[in-house]
Amino acid sequence: MKVEDFDLLAKTVKERSGLVLSKDKAYLLETRLMPVARKHGLKGLEELCDHVRRRNETLVGDITEAMTTNESLFFRDNKPFDQFKSAVLPGLMKARESQKRVRIWSAACSSGQEPYSLSMLVKEEGAKLSDWRFDILATDISMEMINKAKAGIYTQFEVQRGLPITLLIKYFKQNGDKWILDSAIRSMVQFKPFNLLESLGGLGTFDVVFCRNVLIYFDQETKGKVLDGIANQLADDGVLYLGGAETVLGITDRFAPVPGYRGMYQKKGGKPAVVPAST
Repeated sequence: MKVEDFDLLAKTVKERSGLVLSKDKAYLLETRLMPVARKHGLKGLEELCDHVRRRNETLVGDITEAMTTNESLFFRDNKPFDQFKSAVLPGLMKARESQKRVRIWSAACSSGQEPYSLSMLVKEEGAKLSDWRFDILATDISMEMINKAKAGIYTQFEVQRGLPITLLIKYFKQNGDKWILDSAIRSMVQFKPFNLLESLGGLGTFDVVFCRNVLIYFDQETKGKVLDGIANQLADDGVLYLGGAETVLGITDRFAPVPGYRGMYQKKGGKPAVVPAST
């Protein structure tokens, strides 16, 4: 691939999604964008780049979609979900006892495994939360992923990754080689296309935000803007979850780690509605 073509594609993807592509990721461009070129009847990446220069917006949208489609799995890394059940839910139930409403945002939700994992956890609490309202918003830049998530249909491979067999039997029905998620679980999640580079103001205020394994793809400036935007939408006693390889240190002073809980962050000066970790 020509250097100028790589630079053009990398710049286009960063402007549209925040994703930073280093030169050692040229293979990723070729792997993911050749199908896009074929879809548009183009011979290869060189011709694709010519059309990008002509500001073919449909093509640019497909390029962004292809480069930002990432995999996910149910109950990824387990620990955040264990913490959510044992520390966050009890803390929020105490803090929100009068309104009995909790808002959760799953940012960059991919094909829906994260928000559906959360809705299953809530459902498993049964009678304890029967008169509570849980609003789970799940967003992703990829319309393809949003549509897949809404359908709630997963392959055998996908349900084998992280999903406990008890929950598979309880909340899924098998149809041939696919597994269909129960409509009651699907209805607990609202899916919406959203770009994290846009203003977050229209999303409203959240008690819990999951923004895991997303910031690693952004540069420092973009990370800071996204985190500051989340801070503006997070309740003063809310919590933010980041991925295991992500941190707020050196990026923003709006957040600090929640003592005793790895990967969980609180707003600076705030007191999160979380059961304190045992020492």
